[in-house]
Amino acid sequence: MENFINNYLNNLRCFNPESGDFPGPVITISRQAGCSAQRLAIKLSKILTGYSYMSETKTDAEWKCVDKKLFAKVVKEMTKGIEEGNFKDAEEATRLLTEVSSAFSNETIYDISDEKLIKVLKGVICKLAKRGRHIIVGRSAGVILKNVSNKLNIRLEAPVKWRINRIMQIKEYSQAEAATYITKMDLKRDSFIEKIIGRKGENNDFDVIFNYSMLEDDQIVDAVVNILRSKEIITQNGVF
Repeated sequence: MENFINNYLNNLRCFNPESGDFPGPVITISRQAGCSAQRLAIKLSKILTGYSYMSETKTDAEWKCVDKKLFAKVVKEMTKGIEEGNFKDAEEATRLLTEVSSAFSNETIYDISDEKLIKVLKGVICKLAKRGRHIIVGRSAGVILKNVSNKLNIRLEAPVKWRINRIMQIKEYSQAEAATYITKMDLKRDSFIEKIIGRKGENNDFDVIFNYSMLEDDQIVDAVVNILRSKEIITQNGVF
């Protein structure tokens, strides 16, 4: 019987230049603590799906935000494939996928260091990218998919003082608690990028960086849509 883990990890890649199997379109959103990436992703998914805030019309080109339910669904499909494939290491492969799915849902993904778990995460992210029309927030998806051509990697940043004040409002923290939270979360996310690519993240890992403290969500959404059009990731009417 075939060994799933070795086969999966050894053949892991987001695209195959020989076959022309390229994923996308896909959008990733990286953010500093205090920037509301999830809210932005939801608005983007509605716009790109063809929803209009005025008319509520919809096309059949649906964009989806990758949340814990969608991630778990993909993992479940992969687990089913393992069971049906009768692999020698089915039990271990299922365990790895289950651990990654659990870690993705509660953000403990940033704490993992096991190489196999990291590679399994890369594989699930790549699978989502291949399906196209997905918006992935965090989890180092931007650097994982950096070399995918049909994508837009977005980064949200803001001054530390602004982010501290925002966390104080959102979580009802004291100033000291908010500052500690921001430092801890930024460090976790930056460290995880190093685990993924073996170096610190850089500005050129992203296609566009927004100062979240200076822009409204709708302004960022409009800018992103215009960038997607200019890069021909979407057509002028938004249908792919």
